[in-house]
This record gives sequence, structure tokens and C-alpha cells, in this order.
Amino acid sequence: QVCGAQQDNSTVCVQSAGGGRGGGGGSFAAIYAVGGGESGYIAPSPKDPNIFYAGSQGALLTRYDRRTGMERDIEVYPRFFSGEAAATLPDRWQWTFPIVFSPFDSNTLYTSSQFLYKTTNDGQSWQKISGDLTKHDPKTLGDSGGPITHDQNGPEIFGTIFAIAPSRKEPNTIWTGSDDGLVYITRDAGKTWNNITPPEIPNLARVSIIEASPTKAGTAYVAVKNYLQDDRAPYLYKTDDYGKTWKTIVNGISKDDYVHSVREDTKRPGLLYAGTEHGIYISFDDGANWQSLSLNLPDTQVSDIIVQDHDLVIATHGRSFYVLDNISPLRQLTPEVAATGALHLYTLENPIRRAQPLAIDYFLKTKVEKITINILDAKGNVIRTYSGPPDEKAAAQTNAAEDEGFRPQPARVGLDAGLNRFTWNLRYPGATIFPGMVLWGASVNEGPLAVPGEYKVRVTANGVTQTQSFRITEDPRVTVSQADLQANFDLAKKVLDRVGEANQAVIDVRKVREQINDRLKKTDATQIHSAGEALRAKLTEVEEAVYQVRNRSGQDPLNFPIKLNNKIGHLLEVIEGGQDAKPTDQTYAAFKELSAELDVQLAKLKSALDTDLPAFNKQLTAANLQPVTLEAAATK
Repeated sequence: QVCGAQQDNSTVCVQSAGGGRGGGGGSFAAIYAVGGGESGYIAPSPKDPNIFYAGSQGALLTRYDRRTGMERDIEVYPRFFSGEAAATLPDRWQWTFPIVFSPFDSNTLYTSSQFLYKTTNDGQSWQKISGDLTKHDPKTLGDSGGPITHDQNGPEIFGTIFAIAPSRKEPNTIWTGSDDGLVYITRDAGKTWNNITPPEIPNLARVSIIEASPTKAGTAYVAVKNYLQDDRAPYLYKTDDYGKTWKTIVNGISKDDYVHSVREDTKRPGLLYAGTEHGIYISFDDGANWQSLSLNLPDTQVSDIIVQDHDLVIATHGRSFYVLDNISPLRQLTPEVAATGALHLYTLENPIRRAQPLAIDYFLKTKVEKITINILDAKGNVIRTYSGPPDEKAAAQTNAAEDEGFRPQPARVGLDAGLNRFTWNLRYPGATIFPGMVLWGASVNEGPLAVPGEYKVRVTANGVTQTQSFRITEDPRVTVSQADLQANFDLAKKVLDRVGEANQAVIDVRKVREQINDRLKKTDATQIHSAGEALRAKLTEVEEAVYQVRNRSGQDPLNFPIKLNNKIGHLLEVIEGGQDAKPTDQTYAAFKELSAELDVQLAKLKSALDTDLPAFNKQLTAANLQPVTLEAAATK
């Protein structure tokens, strides 16, 4: 879930990935408010994903329980203010005051006016652990606006701690930054504070974000903005010695693109991300050089950044949230990789069943004419193959079999020079299908989900082959045994195999019938017509029992009864559904019953092809006509 505040609206959280097979949000709504208000920070509880702490104007700070919808006001001191100058307030609370948890103690929550406060009991009480850590220049604390209106209720309050960054390496170290340009540090949990402000910071500039390095104690990055004084230049600083010395790190960032936020990658030291007024930048060398990472983003303010596991998440102003899935290639991109040969296959991030597909990232030195991607199981068997360029004929047949083109198109394998990504949905191949096939409540174009275990990816381009291993894992929220997952897979595979047999029967019938019709047009012989029409009738009887031949659109199954391939295919929906579990006993029973009904029809088809067809061909040969042949025409 990704959370933020909406201007002139509420706080909002949205799930970054839908739950369940249909992509819905499971038992919870996909989007929801979590207390606080339009301007505030949001701090999800590290202990409980249903608890949120959020702020808003007037020093409001709430604790919200999503399970019950209960919201408690736990603000530091509920002395409300509005229309008052900052100098008159005992605590100066900014419109957007920080709310930050300790990385070491999930019970410790920090927030700030001009003072730093902490609570260890869910806001029942607060402890002041600093003096005034701002410049508190009197000329910045008076009435704003005028003479008609002052409009003073938060955004105009100045001289506040605007950024809090508890160290992720040392429990007693905390960094703070003020909106009037000061940076402080304590290394003894607030007993003593030292002013470590970078000397190059412009007077009264706002310290927007401080990033305490997740990889090195004593290292921090500070994003500063000065647009309130008509200065749109970027200001970004780094220290490796607890603020004793600072280095400006803005090379490569546009001179009029001021910085809102900076974050360091949690896995690769010195891999940095900077959110600016016009997008996002990346640095591979600890800030020495920056380049744009905006990619397909609109020109938008990136106000904050979070590195979450293997994803990069950003908040924008008025342009929603964005997630850059799987930044593993960025973490692995080194000068050696950049100078690679024809092909480089990146190390893979382990996928999660239902929750996270497999991203296959590879770098091509130049554009290639052909590339093949194989997915192999633990025994080395190829279970799925993708290639580029795509087989346009096969794609056309697949599209024709879909219900009126509403389903997404299959992923394409990239051939272009540079970084390419192909995503495997963790599914085995689907059943054999035929053009124009319409099913109701059944999707058989994709096979069952692979069970957790060890797999490999093999990529071949321009004669170069590289292989990487990965492991499919189960969703940690799900409790299910490997045996039950295997049972689920095994039955789903049997279902698809049977659907494939049913569909192949339809393909065979149509291929043979087409030839019968052709031969009958070429002769007036009564015996040949009689034998051909009798064979054709037997074949059509089987086809109509296996598939509803009157279907032309996705809505036709409402009018015409579905047949065996549809009924068997629907079992895949029942087996996989939206939860990993062993198939029910009744599902096994239904499959056995429907499979037996299919066997009857396949036996009829076999009899017609083994007995009636040779007899018909004998008559055709005697009349110097070409015999009818059966050639499998499966379309995967």
C-alpha cells in the first residue's frame, strides 16, 4: 500500500498491486483514507499494517485503525490555533510537520514543531527531547499576508523542524532540518544537539528531506529548496562524518530544477535517487554525477521517494503515485556491465506466486534479429519458451480465439539495443485452441501457476546464451503446504490437457470435414456422396458435443448451451480461483465425470477416423480422387 496526502482533500492509501486472480483488492477496498488531512505526513505502523499515524493543519495528529475505522487524536498538545502569528505560539506547527518512526524501536514515534518530540506509548504522552532547533529569526515569525487577510493556519508558520531522520545504523543518532535552513544532529538520543548546517545553504532556505544512510553510519544526504525566495536552483549535500564536513552533489541536475527529496538505495551503497520539481534523477556514484530517471513520467514534481524492497516508489504533486517495479538492474548496473558483450542477463529477483511475476532483464549491445527465452524447471526441462520477433500468424490465431479482444495482448520479447525487460507470469502453457473459439467462464489460453521451487531462465541472442537461476516463493501471507500446491497444479494440468484434447478433436473434425466437402464437389458418384455425408454427420455430431458451434460472440453462451470443452475448462477457474489450496473433493468428482463424457466423444471420433475414413478414402482412390488426410493443426 502506498500512502500520501491530497491537497484540499484527505489522506489516501492505495494498493500498489491488486490481490486475487481478478486483480481486486481482496477483502479491503482498493483505496482508502487513514486519518489526518490534506497536508500531513503518514506513518504506517511498523508492527501492524492496519494502524496509521497521520498529520494535518493545526497540529492535528491522529492514530487510525483501519479494521475498526476508529480514529484517535493524539496531537502533542491540543492547543488549537488559527489566524495567529508564529511568534505568539508556544509551539510552531507547520502545515506539513514530519511524523517518523524509529528504525530500531517500533514503539518510538517522532514529530516536531520547533522542538523534537517522541512518544513510546501510542501518543498517550509525549516527551520533548530538544530545544528550539531553528533560527527563529523574529522577522520570519510575524503576521503573514495583509492588509486584508493574513490566512494564518499552518502553511505560513515558519521556524519549524521540517525534516526528521533517525539513523538506521545507530539507535541514538537523529538528524533534523528546519524550514529556515539549519541542520542539527544528536548522537545521545536528544541529550545534546550540535548545529552541523552545511555552510553553503542559502539563508532561510528550507531543509526538505534528510536521508540518513541505510548503509553507513555518519553518512547523510540533505535536500534543500529555496523557491520561496525566487531561487529555483538545486541544493543537495552529503556528509560522511556526521556533518563535520559537507560536499555539494548536484552535477547533472538542471540548474532550475530544485530538489524536494533524496534517498539512498537500501542494497547498493552510493546509488542515489533525487526527486525534483520536474522529475526524478539517479546517481550511480554517490552523487558525483546525476542523470534523469524520469523515463515515461510526465513533467511533474516528485515530492518524496521510498525504496521498498526491490521497487522504487514516488509521490508527485497532482500526478498520483508511481512505482518503478524491480530496480534490480539499476543496482547491478556497473561500468563492467555497461561495457558488456552482445548480451548480459541480470541476476533475477525471486518472484512470488500471485503477488509478483518474474522480471527478466537483459542488456543487448546492439539490436538483434532473434532472441529466445526459455523457462526451465529444476530438472532442466523447458516448460515455457518465448521468442522475438513474434509469430504474427500464431498471434492472429490466438487473438481470434479470445472473447472479442478484451483480454490483454501477450508480452513481447524485446530486441532493441539497451535494457530490455520481459515479464513471465509464472504460468505454464495453455491448452490447444482454435480460431474463433468462444468460452464462457473459462480461460484456457494460460496454464496453471508454477509451484514454489527452483527454476532457471535461459536467454539466447546472436549465438550467445546466458542462464540465471531463481526461486518461486509462496506469498508469505498464505498458509498452504507444498503438497497441496502440487495437487492444485497437477489437477489444473490434467484439466488443460483434457481441454486440449477436446479442442484438438474440433480441429481434426474441421480439417477432415473441409476435405470431405472438397472431394464431394468433385464427383457426382452416389456411393461416394453417401459415404462422405455419413462420415461428415458422425464428425459433426462429435464436434457439436464437444463445442458450441453456434457461438460467434462472447455473449452467445447466454443463448446456446455450453459444451464439454467449456465445462471442463471452467474447472481451471474453480481449481485456481483466487486462493492457493488443494482442490475440493467435488472438483475431482466433476472432472472425472466430465472427462468420462469427453472419452465417449473421442472414442466416436476415433472410430470414425479409424474405420469410416479409410473406407471413404478407398472409394476416393478408386475414383482417382485425392484421399482425405488427418494432420494435427494445434495452435498454442
